[in-house]
Amino acid sequence: MRLRCAVLDDFQRVATGIADWSPVADDVDVVSFATHHTGEDALAAALADVDIVVTLRERVPFTASLIARLPRLKLIVASGMRNSVIDYAAAEAYGVTVCGTASSSTPPVELTWALLLGLARGIVPESTALREGGPWQQTVGADLHDRRLGLLGLGKIGSRVARVGLAFGMRVSAWSQNLTRERADEVGVELAPSKEELLATADFVSVHLALGDRTRGLLGPAELALLKPTAYLINTSRAAIVDQEALLAALHEGRIAGAGVDVFDTEPLPAGHPMRTAPRLLATPHLGYVSHANYATYYGQAVEAIRAYLDGAPVRRLPASPPPGTAPGTAPAPAPAPARNAT
Repeated sequence: MRLRCAVLDDFQRVATGIADWSPVADDVDVVSFATHHTGEDALAAALADVDIVVTLRERVPFTASLIARLPRLKLIVASGMRNSVIDYAAAEAYGVTVCGTASSSTPPVELTWALLLGLARGIVPESTALREGGPWQQTVGADLHDRRLGLLGLGKIGSRVARVGLAFGMRVSAWSQNLTRERADEVGVELAPSKEELLATADFVSVHLALGDRTRGLLGPAELALLKPTAYLINTSRAAIVDQEALLAALHEGRIAGAGVDVFDTEPLPAGHPMRTAPRLLATPHLGYVSHANYATYYGQAVEAIRAYLDGAPVRRLPASPPPGTAPGTAPAPAPAPARNAT
């Protein structure tokens, strides 16, 4: 019996063309969805006759209740090797295998700098004015050389952002709850004595932390109030790390020079959402991971994972390590259900 595979959130309609799906063509019919399904009922209806799901990043929660409503589901392939919105216990209980793919940190590093430079030099308003016959030169650019770049997080992405900042001649400092002086020295940046000190002294602040209990709401009203009125905030990590209402207030009141944001509390961002019209905001629709090379990896390795599953030898199974707590929005795992066979 042929299996049915659904590719979720294929907004650009590239999933079936950017990778070679021929290794599974004899066994699997592939359908891609270019629109996002909001809510469990919509997902359950769309995936009712699906055996395999390829899901992009952490946009679609696979909760225990959703998995229970998908009796044909046998395999979930998630892009990347970490996904906090899949209930792994429920997947195991219902006999659903979960696999991941590799993911490059290069695209989010590059987008971070696209946002930072776009803000610093007023690229969007200047380009718009030029195209529309507006005033010639409206803004005075913010310099990078000898200015301070403050990084919240100095991991795989943060450290690469730091090295670009150093190449621009910036003074780079970093802070996180676990950051050591040895790690800061290794990257060649200063260790900020505290989060508050970093925020108060930086000309540009960029967020590169994983979302968890300790980082959710890390930048609230009090923290944003520490930023200079000439400072810029960049967030390409997770929206919930920054209090969204507090950020909107700071932008509307002109308490910071601007913000570059690629992540939102709800994605895709609903029409009429205040982030769509906030002043001093350069916003992009979660493009951090969206590049040709990354997509080729995601979908190419998704095909590989499907083929391996069909051959009885799943690869890159998730979770690669025990997840730090229960995935958001999940219920306790149900009693073990009969395994869902590959055929």
